[in-house]
Amino acid sequence: MAFESVAPITPALNADGSEANATYSTHLQVFVYVLFFAFGGITSLNDVIIPKLKALFTLTYGEVMLVQSAFFAAYFIISLPAAELVRRIGYMRSAVAGLLTMTAGCLLFIPASSFGLFGLFLVALFVLASGITTVQVVANPLISMLGPARTASSRLTFAQAFNSLGTTIFPYVGSILILGSLATIDPATLSGAALDAFRGVETQVVVHTYIGLAIALVLVAAVVWLERKRLVEAPAAPTPILRAFNLLTRPRFSFGTLCIFLYVGGEVAIGSLIVNYLMQPSVLGLAAGLAGKHLIFYWGGAMVGRFIGSGLLRLFAPGKVLACAAAAVIVLLTISANTVGLVSGWSLLAIGLFNSIMFPTIFTLASEGLGQRAAEGSGVICMAIVGGAIVPLVTGNAADLWGLKHALVVPAVCYFTILGFGWFARRPLRARAH
Repeated sequence: MAFESVAPITPALNADGSEANATYSTHLQVFVYVLFFAFGGITSLNDVIIPKLKALFTLTYGEVMLVQSAFFAAYFIISLPAAELVRRIGYMRSAVAGLLTMTAGCLLFIPASSFGLFGLFLVALFVLASGITTVQVVANPLISMLGPARTASSRLTFAQAFNSLGTTIFPYVGSILILGSLATIDPATLSGAALDAFRGVETQVVVHTYIGLAIALVLVAAVVWLERKRLVEAPAAPTPILRAFNLLTRPRFSFGTLCIFLYVGGEVAIGSLIVNYLMQPSVLGLAAGLAGKHLIFYWGGAMVGRFIGSGLLRLFAPGKVLACAAAAVIVLLTISANTVGLVSGWSLLAIGLFNSIMFPTIFTLASEGLGQRAAEGSGVICMAIVGGAIVPLVTGNAADLWGLKHALVVPAVCYFTILGFGWFARRPLRARAH
């Protein structure tokens, strides 16, 4: 049986050649924006439950980073099956399937809490991430179909702003709901039935949060289902998957794909450590709940940086802007690792501002020159998001060996590589036919 990657479903055309969805009612766009908001926010909640699970299960940093490994592994495993699902049943039904899978992942937190097993939480997170992956496979091209082609780029940028809004708000609210109730009892002092009972009680706050999310996701899925027949879709022919992977023979594309892997990994690793980092007496010495609220500055900085970066990218070569942003992150990591107190804490939080332009800029530079093969390249690059499963795990083990401050060398290496790519790709590249 041949393996296939699935080309995106293209907008259907009316008899006069105009796009059938160009005048599609704008209220469905609102639901797509909600999807961006939801999967961005739910993904960023990992940064809140990591310190919670670390404390409850007395885990090392390397062990607790399995949260991100379980979550981001879904991008590598589920992306192609999700694309095939879209080809078979269409965007709207696939969006519903993704939302219901997310709901199932949220509900799996109930047995995970009842049994008090860390492994079950990882299973729940993988299922949740599988649904998010499916929704993301749907959402990016879908938003471009819901209106005139000439404004597709504007709609996608606006949708990404909702993603950033979700990553800004969810960690703050999650810190209040999840970390705010973190008990003063040290789980390491308990054992047997007492420890199981303690974990059961404390994980209930996590369960309640995700049950609330499950209810909201079901409501959104119901609305999308009711609208499923109003979108006109014309499936495109599938293409052999090996043809997409031979793009990796192109230096610029392969270098950019590597940098997507490293960027997502570096960003997730830093975000995952922020709460525990700020709790250190040598940094800010904050309680878990208050440290979690500071995530708003990390992810909020990324949201603000997108608006600033969009202007800078109009004035300067994208490769040079990327290199400068990566250099700024390296400087901030160095400062944070070698200082104490406010300087150490806020230099780490400020990294979000410079992260803001990296994913879209790396993606664009890597895809430059692909011509008609841009869709194939997009599929390969999206699989590189699995860096969020691997780099945080390496960073966590480094933290166990060297301490949190010295572990920052791992994301620093990632950003050094991104800096090199920015300089390498500073000049435009002509398109190739094949």
